[in-house]
Amino acid sequence: MSASFQPVLDRIAREIEATPGRGRPADYIPALAAADPNRFGMAVAELDGTVHGVGEWQQPFSTQSITKVFTLALALAREDDELWEHVGREPSGNPFNSLVQLEYEHGIPRNPFINAGALVVTDRLQTLTGDASGTLRAFLRAESGNPDLTFDPDVAASEAAHGDRNAALAHFMASYGNITSPVPELLDQYIRQCSIEASCADLALAAGFLARHGIRADGSTLLSRSRAKQVNAVMLTCGTYDAAGDFAHRVGLPGKSGVGGGIIAVVPGHCTVCVWSPGLDERGNSVAGVAALDRFTTLTGLSIF
Repeated sequence: MSASFQPVLDRIAREIEATPGRGRPADYIPALAAADPNRFGMAVAELDGTVHGVGEWQQPFSTQSITKVFTLALALAREDDELWEHVGREPSGNPFNSLVQLEYEHGIPRNPFINAGALVVTDRLQTLTGDASGTLRAFLRAESGNPDLTFDPDVAASEAAHGDRNAALAHFMASYGNITSPVPELLDQYIRQCSIEASCADLALAAGFLARHGIRADGSTLLSRSRAKQVNAVMLTCGTYDAAGDFAHRVGLPGKSGVGGGIIAVVPGHCTVCVWSPGLDERGNSVAGVAALDRFTTLTGLSIF
């Protein structure tokens, strides 16, 4: 199959180039608002670390919510099922920054990928490690092989200046005893986490453990096969905000998007894919990214269904 990845990627890039209407970049984070929606990159990483790419596949971009997959895996690796006492596994059906469900569900977020759930996971990782964002960065550097991968201070500052909703979520959950870190410390860790810059190649490589059923690039075990299955399952049902059903219908893979325009997707036992294009649809997912992954699974036949 690997010999066919590059022609498939080249074909997808040509089709995307000819497609009008790429959406709009995230404008509620000023540091992301000026991004060109016509930019595009895509990479496929095989299980052995071989990477194929097209377009701007080596261009770093703001990972944003994609990092939630990695913090979830790192927290699960350290505390197993105890994590699920603090966050659920169900699709929310509401926008990623919604406060609506928290009150009548007693401060327990629906899943780890909405903002409230991601704050809980980052809080757990902070409690376990003392430096959640640093632990995440070290993991991404090791798995991607990129020692320069790091935080973007401009994006972090921009998010900090417009983070009232996340602060409200964190304080509200703290009132129910579901946040243990001081809220300002948690928000700093969460913002740093979301500000990490990485390329399609970096992220495809870093997510490889999910295609290898929990095995890291160096052959060590991060997650059991069952735990890796759990992460992939939550990605499938909750990974693209309130468009997860449409994404599963079109793409047929576990995926996680970010408002920086990136999406990672996993083909268990085969490969991982990352695509980036900053133009978003009304639900916060990359327009060209979803279209490219749709074409990828159609052209290769690689899907979990």
